Amino acid sequence: MNFDLEKMFSIFPAVVIGLTIHEWAHAYTAYKLGDTTAKDQGRLTLNPLKHLDPFGTLLILILGFGWAKPVQFNPDNLKQKHRDEILISIAGPLSNFLLGIAFLALARGIFSFADAQNANSIFGYINTLVLWAIINFGLAIFNMIPLPPLDGSHLYMTFFSRINPTLANRMYSLGMFVLIGILLMQNFLGNEILPIGTYVNQLTDYFLRLLGFQL
Repeated sequence: MNFDLEKMFSIFPAVVIGLTIHEWAHAYTAYKLGDTTAKDQGRLTLNPLKHLDPFGTLLILILGFGWAKPVQFNPDNLKQKHRDEILISIAGPLSNFLLGIAFLALARGIFSFADAQNANSIFGYINTLVLWAIINFGLAIFNMIPLPPLDGSHLYMTFFSRINPTLANRMYSLGMFVLIGILLMQNFLGNEILPIGTYVNQLTDYFLRLLGFQL
């Protein structure tokens, strides 16, 4: 496994921003839907230190994928329990999706000012912003995988917990080990077990074309 320190330093700001916005979106959505748990725990903030999980952040830098501290909420405080649980779950991935689009739009804006004299310096910023967009698209898609502790797991957990709570809890407890195992196999074998990269590249290419430029 090769460690590219330069690349790690270039993506770290995007990881911090992406994870912070992601968890803040969960907390804010829960708060707006009637639950103050996240607010009471100090999670209704854009301070990264309140959201980053050391192990999950390290996995992102090393393996390419990971997570932050999950935002807690009390379903009993929600106005429409099952609907609102789903809304809270998808708020995080949606925020990363929108953040990715924002980075590409900013890159497009900078690109419009490029000329022969400043092309080299400007394209450095553009490439960085596109990379940050790719990271956020990756976070959005990765978090929709139906394995705990990812947001996608809440969608099926909401369903299974109503049918067989015992099975749902067992699936949740094993999910993280399955997820880490898949990530390790994918990283060491070099095979894309989870085709996230393919979807991220397609999504990035689509919005680059939509914004009117190709790198």
